[in-house]
Amino acid sequence: MGWPRGGFGRVRQPVLVAGLAAVAAGVLVFVDPTGPGSWLPPCPLFALTGIQCPACGSTRMVHALIHGDVVAAWHFNAVMLVAGLPLLAWLWVRWLRAARRGTAAPVGNRVGVPVLVVAVLWMLVRNLVA
Repeated sequence: MGWPRGGFGRVRQPVLVAGLAAVAAGVLVFVDPTGPGSWLPPCPLFALTGIQCPACGSTRMVHALIHGDVVAAWHFNAVMLVAGLPLLAWLWVRWLRAARRGTAAPVGNRVGVPVLVVAVLWMLVRNLVA
């Protein structure tokens, strides 16, 4: 089962995105976003309002995971850890398979609406309960 006609060109975009994600993860091996004087910018919403968006803490979560600290990763962004990362991986695999076939990988309301609902609920919970 080889590459379909068109070869690597069809999967270039998903592979490039995976490569960029790997580079970003590699940077987090050496850069501590939790330390004082970190050059990584804060979340704009949090910086302006003090309200944590659903993705706030994701960079720190990935840093903790890379360094094997699952408890800290959970603390930084539990929903992104248990739902966001698996969802992103699943969407990337769908994208890669569709690109390999030369078709589109649409994300319809079956995915978008639940993601939006979970994101809004997580934003409310982490800002009102915490």
